[in-house]
Amino acid sequence: MRIIAKAIISGLIPLLAFSCSPKGDRFYIQSVEIPEGYSHEQRVELSARVLPHPRQMKWFGDEFFGFIHYGPNTYSGREWGTGSEDAALFDPGDLDTGQWCRLMKAAGIRRVIMVVKHHEGYCLWQTRYTDHSVASSPWRDGKGDVLGELVESCEKYGLRLGIYLSPADLYQIESEGGYYGNGSEFTERTIPRKVEGRPFDDQRTFTYMVDDYNEYFLNQLFELLTEYGPIYEVWFDGANPKPGTGQTYTYDAWYEMIYELAPDAVIFGKGPDVRWCGNEGGRTRDAEYNIIPLPVSPGEFDWPDMTGENIAGRDMITDETRYFHYYPAETNTSIRHGWFWRNDDEQQVRSADDVFDIYERSAGGNSVLHLNIPPNPLGQFSERDADVLLEVGRRIDAVYGSNLLDDASASVRNVLDGSSDTWWQSRSTDAAIEVTMPETRKVNRFMVREPIAHRGERVEDHYLEARVDGSWIRVAGGKTIGHKRILRFPAVEADAFRLTITKARLEPAVSHISAHYYDEPPKPVVIRRDATGRLTMGVGLSFSWNYHGMMDQSQPVYYTLDGGEPTEASLRYGEPVELPLGGFIRARAIVEGRKGAITESRPGILRDGWTAVDGEGRDEAARVLDGNLRSRWISGEAASGAHSLTIDMQQVYPVSGFTYVPAAPAGFIEPFDVEISRDGEKWEAVHRGSFGNIRNDPSRRTVSFADQHEARFVRLSNLRAPGGMTRVGAADIEILSGKVTEP
Repeated sequence: MRIIAKAIISGLIPLLAFSCSPKGDRFYIQSVEIPEGYSHEQRVELSARVLPHPRQMKWFGDEFFGFIHYGPNTYSGREWGTGSEDAALFDPGDLDTGQWCRLMKAAGIRRVIMVVKHHEGYCLWQTRYTDHSVASSPWRDGKGDVLGELVESCEKYGLRLGIYLSPADLYQIESEGGYYGNGSEFTERTIPRKVEGRPFDDQRTFTYMVDDYNEYFLNQLFELLTEYGPIYEVWFDGANPKPGTGQTYTYDAWYEMIYELAPDAVIFGKGPDVRWCGNEGGRTRDAEYNIIPLPVSPGEFDWPDMTGENIAGRDMITDETRYFHYYPAETNTSIRHGWFWRNDDEQQVRSADDVFDIYERSAGGNSVLHLNIPPNPLGQFSERDADVLLEVGRRIDAVYGSNLLDDASASVRNVLDGSSDTWWQSRSTDAAIEVTMPETRKVNRFMVREPIAHRGERVEDHYLEARVDGSWIRVAGGKTIGHKRILRFPAVEADAFRLTITKARLEPAVSHISAHYYDEPPKPVVIRRDATGRLTMGVGLSFSWNYHGMMDQSQPVYYTLDGGEPTEASLRYGEPVELPLGGFIRARAIVEGRKGAITESRPGILRDGWTAVDGEGRDEAARVLDGNLRSRWISGEAASGAHSLTIDMQQVYPVSGFTYVPAAPAGFIEPFDVEISRDGEKWEAVHRGSFGNIRNDPSRRTVSFADQHEARFVRLSNLRAPGGMTRVGAADIEILSGKVTEP
């Protein structure tokens, strides 16, 4: 019997554990096996009887998490290191975990997950089991402990702590005598392994059949869970930076140890408690239903990434479904363009508008927001990141710190009392709730919750109406509700609201409703460029995650071309801007003195008449120049594993960098070299780089050269694909001209 199955039987993941309502209805904690002979409708109803585990309810309650990526990559400028970095490269200088926690708390963050070991294998705590850690850093003479300091700061500021411990470990792969993939036998071993001079206060031990690397991993997991707790989340990334080693993971043993040593901790990713939302860009699903149909028991499931738009709808429940399992989604993204800090000049930082929008869609979409804020080489959050955190926290408090229905009356009981442990339940699968305010109020946000800890997730479709001047008008609609649904709509002056549930898996239950108003700032600016090189600007919708497809001229836009901050004294947009040689644009909307977020764009040289060819002599490579992201170049199979692409600009230009958009999901470039030439015969190497994490974050990347060069030809060479892929590709490449003055 697998260890995880034992854990289920012992109650760590209570399978078929149930509670009974006064009517005798059964509810199941986290998992349930579907009885033989159940019809599709019976299966649908059964799914609505699965409740989250108490540790998942703690997770939901925290709703806004901080993510800390920090380590050697901060100093090398890489997203993924090699494992061969000198341990002395890590040198914070002036680490201030108190600053991290103070700013995160101000943002409304309640839980922080620290990357204590990334894929490179470098450890940010005083581990007993490797010297590839802070113990070999000049920082604090090798006595420093990043995680230890974070534990103290979390306690001071009231934040729950979680850990990210990468299963992959390039240091153990690349080092002589390393444990990872060394072919060692699986034998019975005791965890933790004793180390002379470093005894554990916690005397518990575990015995497992494991190989060298799993023993190493479990030893470190024991350290973290017993000496840095309490731990509320353990993050297992599924990334594999070097396939083919033959290393396997004894996940069952990992899970058992976590549930024994940290019973309040959810296991993320490659584990049974919390799943990845499926992207790293902050995108959310319209319907995030968290009871997942499984073809096998949770003890036999391997927890793959679930990236589809529909993973738990009614049509996903089939005759092959054997179990239902409560498995909510965590929406993770970074405040910066990348998971690690690279620089404070070019690395893009999300605006407060963007982060607040993601917060409302994730925490208000039956998920949670997990926002990465990477410290800089000093060991602190940079000023731009800090400003965004403070502004997001101010907005959350201003909008959701008060309820415009506090003195309202409702047509049903228990929905206005503010308690998640009381609720109203309908007698049928459709229902309506009316709330009336004592006077007309301005509202553009409406929050609804189901009592998921008591009645599960039931609602599948609903809409909201507002009573304006005595007439009911529909203002918003949605699908699932679950832990929390925030409905967003243009502001209305209303004295009553009506929530109508039109579809549910069982009789719907509602535990909370509230109304709010968001005094929205000027909208974000959208910048487009046409085939002639002209740029048009306008403002986009602020309550849609992908607002870049729509813009209008409803708000005045001001812009600069020299890197300066746009003000009302700057150029005001009126006609398309001609930039045949590209440039650097910063633009914002300003309405009655109120400034919107700055949008930055760095268009390249106009590509009129340019040609391109790949290393196989194919002119399909010219598709990267047509400005159409759906028109893509994918390389063939190169015998050497490396590829190239050469662009002929037809005349000599001053060249200072390039932008790259991958041909997702089929073609990505990871490492690359850049060469230039004036005549196509004599070549000069000018840059070498790598697009880290490009498969999970297939966004536009900008590369700046150290110097400006005169060139007609630009060749990207030694192109290799990530993660064992054999073909590279691109959807768009622009060549940048001139050195820009950045703010």
